[in-house]
Amino acid sequence: MKMKGRIHSFQSLGTVDGPGVRSVVFMQGCPLRCICCHNPDTWDVNGGELVDTDSLAKKVLRLSHYYGELGGLTVSGGEPLLQAAFVTELFKKVKEHGVHTVLDTSGCLWNDDVEQLLDVTDMVLLDYKYASAQDYKQYVGCDIEKVDFFLEQLQKRNIRTWIRRVIIPGYSDGKEDTIALGKLKDTYSCVEKVELLPFRKLCVEKYEALGISFPLEDVSEPTEEQMKELNILI
Repeated sequence: MKMKGRIHSFQSLGTVDGPGVRSVVFMQGCPLRCICCHNPDTWDVNGGELVDTDSLAKKVLRLSHYYGELGGLTVSGGEPLLQAAFVTELFKKVKEHGVHTVLDTSGCLWNDDVEQLLDVTDMVLLDYKYASAQDYKQYVGCDIEKVDFFLEQLQKRNIRTWIRRVIIPGYSDGKEDTIALGKLKDTYSCVEKVELLPFRKLCVEKYEALGISFPLEDVSEPTEEQMKELNILI
């Protein structure tokens, strides 16, 4: 079966989107409006490039000799759950050749297509953005309950999971919140690791090109010392 979907971009030989060396497909379209989003050009569901799963799988497989034992394919976004059926078909095609599959997601959606996607997903990078329901509503536009439900589904299926949070000074850098995030490893056996990622403002030019303002343009990036202090807590 050859299915078509919209992607934003394709990265070969990435090293920060899951274990090992990986090809990364960035899907087009996102229902969230995170205050720290560094890819506003992925929001439009009608943007990007229309591709089919066959041609995309061939690109991934051509690079498979670089993946080694740990690497493989990561599908990120945007939000890949918006095109879950397309990602499922892509994962199936590469898994036939032994390629490891990683889903990088906010966990904000759940439906039959997403459920089927998890059946062919080897590992998940789950972005657990904030600690409270209020912050999720205000700074993401999503109910935290949806993310918690998604994590429960990963636990139910025993899908290997890394949890990630972008550390934004004044927004997501609370010590108690960070400690609580780290404790998810104790609550959910599927969670292998919790990663704290420093907030960066390399996206400002993208916002300017789109004619919109970046909400956190005046917020400072966290220092190395701040990141070290928080990493100790997890």
